[in-house]
Amino acid sequence: MQQALLLVDIQNDYFPQGAMPLVGSVEAGACAGQLLAAFRQQQLPIIHIQHIATRQGAGFFLPDTEGALIHACVAPQAGEAVLQKHYPNSFRDTGLLHHLQQHNITQLVIAGMMTHMCIDTTTRAAADLGFQCVLAQDACATKDLSFAGETVAAAQVHTAFLAALNGLFAEVLPVAEICQRLATAGEQA
Repeated sequence: MQQALLLVDIQNDYFPQGAMPLVGSVEAGACAGQLLAAFRQQQLPIIHIQHIATRQGAGFFLPDTEGALIHACVAPQAGEAVLQKHYPNSFRDTGLLHHLQQHNITQLVIAGMMTHMCIDTTTRAAADLGFQCVLAQDACATKDLSFAGETVAAAQVHTAFLAALNGLFAEVLPVAEICQRLATAGEQA
């Protein structure tokens, strides 16, 4: 089983002073950075997904802006794939599926932003395409949502979406446990 890390939309606009700051983005970014370091140490494949807005009236991830750049906490290094997308689903109209198939990847460890949007759609799509998914629960962030006059706090949104994904679509685990598994697998190799 070939495993890869998929970092989705960890971009400047989601951090403080960005155009769409998320609740807990700094903490989630730090956890994603730990995961990235563990994958680099094991010399496992890493794919960065960068959302570039093309939708009319978009307010963040605008082309050629500082906000659309991948955040420094997970800055890509030479040899790491960087794929751009324009929709929440990282597979839609991108080369992601081809890239994964070309590298015989069957398992994805997924981290990124926003839990309720791009992480949810990408994880579900990956599972539907036959990939075994592990979702890093503390390396994701989201925002408060409002509907029908009610506001749902980001922490509740995050927990609800993780609960919905856990089991059928992904194994949801903390970064520390994922890193421990990587280290153990590396020792056994």
